[in-house]
Amino acid sequence: MSEPMKVQARLSAPVARVRQALTDPAELRLWLAEHAEVELPERYEFWGRYTPEGDAPHQRLLHADDDTLRFSWLLDGVETTSEFQLTAEGPDSTVLTLTQSHFDFAEAMSGSSIRGVLQTYWSLAIANLAAHLEGRSLLPRTDFTSADLRGELVIAAPADKVWQSLTDSEQASAWFGYPIGIEPWVGGRYAMGGFDAGYAAKVIDLEPGRRMSVDWGPTGITSWELAESGGRTTLTFVQSGFDEGNPPYGAWTGSVSGLAELRRFHEVPDWQPIWLPAEIPGLEPAPTGAAS
Repeated sequence: MSEPMKVQARLSAPVARVRQALTDPAELRLWLAEHAEVELPERYEFWGRYTPEGDAPHQRLLHADDDTLRFSWLLDGVETTSEFQLTAEGPDSTVLTLTQSHFDFAEAMSGSSIRGVLQTYWSLAIANLAAHLEGRSLLPRTDFTSADLRGELVIAAPADKVWQSLTDSEQASAWFGYPIGIEPWVGGRYAMGGFDAGYAAKVIDLEPGRRMSVDWGPTGITSWELAESGGRTTLTFVQSGFDEGNPPYGAWTGSVSGLAELRRFHEVPDWQPIWLPAEIPGLEPAPTGAAS
């Protein structure tokens, strides 16, 4: 079997606080799942519409101590293993390492198994954990029971600044953490991995300073629109035009998770991404359609 997938993030909280957010069922219901029940060291379960195959809890706790939480998770008939490892980096900083078995990038690209969403699922979950710990509003969680893929995010920055960061290749590559080539005009290319990566989506609609739509083929069309009020910008984003019998949950979830860093890019002084450089999620190559 291949090596487990690994995602690492730096969180602005001490280990004890991060562990509380990972194990308190009331907090888990805020940032992770619709439903959660925890009784350590016997039980760790979460389920509901924001969880892949969330019709019922499918987790079994394997190990829990002060800095490690490990559980099995039955997905598409296979018992996978998920583990959170917490490492103190300072009095108010923790490195969280998430390892997940049974992730196959080919399944992520084809949508042949719900396990294909695991990389971007955990990326969005950890981005929302970071937002929760920082006291920020959460990003929209993916509803795995719905084919309606849309969301909204408020950024404390004027619309022209947000527009520039969404359409300038250098800025978009910085906050997304992966090379993105963007030609911001109708008919232009939008290339995850840069223009030399071999495949590029196509910009099909654009109103400068306000909206853009990108056609990604089978995963549909990513559209976003900006509206400014009082120096703050509301970013509305939608995925459409896909096979509703097999919604591109993995691509959508990765796109939404990227927006966490877009917001921090504008709002955090001396911004640095939460993702550690060696393990930026969703980028092997990127399974996310685009940064919505």
